[in-house]
Amino acid sequence: MLSSNTTDEDNSKDSLAEQHSQIPARPMQQLWQKEFGHLPTMPSLFSPRPHSTVPSGYLDSHNDGVSPASAMSRSKSTRSENGFPSLISPPFTPTTTPGSPTLGPQPGIPVESVQVPEKLMKELPEVSCVVRARIPTTTGTEIFLHLYTNSIDNKEHLAIVFGNKIRSKSLDAPRPGETEMDRMIRGAYTGRLHPGRTTSREKGKIEERKPAGPALVRIHSECYTGEIAWSARCDCGEQLDEAARLMSLDPAGGAVVYLRQEGRGIGLGEKLKAYNLQDLGNDTVQANLMLRHPVDARSYGLATAILQDLELSEIRLLTNNPDKIAAVEGPNKEVRVVERVAMVPLAWKNMKGGVTGKEVSEYLKTKITQMGHMLPLPEGV
Repeated sequence: MLSSNTTDEDNSKDSLAEQHSQIPARPMQQLWQKEFGHLPTMPSLFSPRPHSTVPSGYLDSHNDGVSPASAMSRSKSTRSENGFPSLISPPFTPTTTPGSPTLGPQPGIPVESVQVPEKLMKELPEVSCVVRARIPTTTGTEIFLHLYTNSIDNKEHLAIVFGNKIRSKSLDAPRPGETEMDRMIRGAYTGRLHPGRTTSREKGKIEERKPAGPALVRIHSECYTGEIAWSARCDCGEQLDEAARLMSLDPAGGAVVYLRQEGRGIGLGEKLKAYNLQDLGNDTVQANLMLRHPVDARSYGLATAILQDLELSEIRLLTNNPDKIAAVEGPNKEVRVVERVAMVPLAWKNMKGGVTGKEVSEYLKTKITQMGHMLPLPEGV
C-alpha cells in the first residue's frame, strides 16, 4: 500500500508540473523574455551596500560637486549576467561569502578604488562660537570650553582653550538686542565671573588678546572608545591627556580643537565593526577598506576655521600625521604651522601612564608603515 501511494503521489506531481509548463507566460514575463531571451531568476541574496552615513553637505564640500545622480550612474556596470542589478558592491566585497569560515587578513585590497574625501577644502566653512564656559579640571588647571556651530554639519565641535589670552572673535562680537547679562551667560566676558557682577567687561582692565608666541595646538578627532571606554586598541586618550598636560605648562597656553569625526570619520557603529574585523586578523587599514570606507575619511577645514576664529595664525602643531599639517594650514595658508611637535607614546619613552598591549602596538605600527605617520618605530614593535 505504501509503494502504491508513493507512485500515485509521484504521478500527481508529474501531472502538476506538466500542467504548470503549459500555463502561458504573463505579459511581464513575455516582455522580459523578449528583451533578455530568458525568464527572470531570483537576484543574489547578499546584503546590499548600506546607505551612506555621510552628513548632508559633506559630498558637496569634498567631492567636487559629484551629484547622487552621477554616483548612481556608476551602477550600470554592476549588472549581473541575468540582467538584474548586482546587489553586491564590487569594490570591497570580501573574497569569502557570508557563512564561510572567519575572514583572515585580506592582501591586495585596492585602495585606489576608494573615493577618499579631500582633506583640504577649497573654501573654509563658516563657524560661530555660541558659548564659552570656564572648566576647573581634576589636575588643577582651568580651561575654557568653546562650543561651535558651523555651515556644513549639525555637530557640536569644540575648542578647549588653555590660558586667558586666546579668545574667539565670533563669541566677542556684539549681537543685536543682547544685554550685558546675555553676554555673560554666553561667555563673552573678560576676567572672571563672580556673584553680583553686572557687566561683561571689567572696568579699568584691558585684557591682552594674543598669546606670547605661537600657541601649542592639537587637532583631535573624537574617540569614544579611547577616551571613555578605556580602550587599549589606540592611543587617542593618551594623546589627548598629553596634549592637555603640555598646554597647561606652556606660557603661551594652547588649544585643542576637538572635532566630532569618530573612527577617522566613519562613525562609532562602523568603527566597532572594524574592531571585530581586527579580531579576525585584519589591521585597522584593512578593516576600514573591507567595510567599504576610506582608510581615513576625516577632513580639517573646520579646524582651520576655528583656529582663524581664535586668531591663531601661527601655531605649533602636536601631531605625527603629515597629512594633517598641510590640511590644517588651509587652502590659502590661513594658518601657518611653524613647528611640528611629535606625539611619542609614553610607553616608548619609558614613562608611566601610557597605553600598552598587543593591540595598540599593532595599531601604531600600521599607522607608521601604511599611513606614513612620522614616528620612529622602536625595535621589537
